[in-house]
Amino acid sequence: MVADILGIQIIGVLFGIFMVYYTFLKYKRAEFTVKEYSVWLGVWVVFVIVSIFSPFFKPVVEALGFVRTLDFLIILGFMFFIGISFYTYTLVRKNQRKLEDIVRRMAMEKK
Repeated sequence: MVADILGIQIIGVLFGIFMVYYTFLKYKRAEFTVKEYSVWLGVWVVFVIVSIFSPFFKPVVEALGFVRTLDFLIILGFMFFIGISFYTYTLVRKNQRKLEDIVRRMAMEKK
């Protein structure tokens, strides 16, 4: 069991390091702003730290009534995913309204 945990921790750390590098590339190519880069860098650093120190979450996990740390992390992941999805939806909706206004103005100018 310990070997499985260490294996998944290594995979998690390698994934986190790769994502830090990929985020850095996106920033260097000017596809991310400084704010976006900082947020995503923070997310991946926290991911690596959680991967390395997951046994230290055992008291928190037990206090919240979870059986395994993985259950707790999965629920946190879903919460993060839902939050990011909602944020993305609001951005798309805002852009949709702006586009509708632009199209409306262009249509009025052509009349």
